[in-house]
Amino acid sequence: MAEERVRSRDLIGKILISEESGKKFGVVGDLDYIVESGELINLVLVQPTKHAGELNLQEDDKGRTLVPFSAVKSVGDFVIVSEKDII
Repeated sequence: MAEERVRSRDLIGKILISEESGKKFGVVGDLDYIVESGELINLVLVQPTKHAGELNLQEDDKGRTLVPFSAVKSVGDFVIVSEKDII
C-alpha cells in the first residue's frame, strides 16, 4: 500500500492525540521549521489541554506549547503522537 503524502499546511487545525492513552493534547496552530532545509522541528499547539500541561512540554519564547515533530506517528483526521517520544 502506497503511503499518502501530507502537506505541512494540512496539519494546522488538526487535533493532537496520544498514541498510548488516546488523550487529547490540543490543536496544531502553527509549525516550527528550519527555513533553509524545510525540516519540521515542532508542532505549535493552540488550546493546549490539561493533559498537555501535565507533561511539562517545551515552550517557545512566546509561551506557546511545542510538540517535537519526531514524536508524530501518523496523520489522518487527527495527528497521532507518541508520548514516550516527547518526554
